[in-house]
Amino acid sequence: MFRRLRDLREDNDLTQRVVAEYLQCTQVCYSYYEIGKRDIPVADMVKLAKFYNVSVDYLLGLTDESTPYPPPKKRI
Repeated sequence: MFRRLRDLREDNDLTQRVVAEYLQCTQVCYSYYEIGKRDIPVADMVKLAKFYNVSVDYLLGLTDESTPYPPPKKRI
């Protein structure tokens, strides 16, 4: 999982500081996410998935399919 975060960030030519600002945390905090020294809160995991346009399952390493899931259908 942690390698995917780094790869996504680098593939998008972003610094840890830029991603940290998006998550509203410090660069050190975000670097701990990338190296697995700190667990990523669910809310931040969802933010990262939306930021990179991938699924949370992809970030977690549960699938190699990066395409996010379609939004749920609205019930009437």
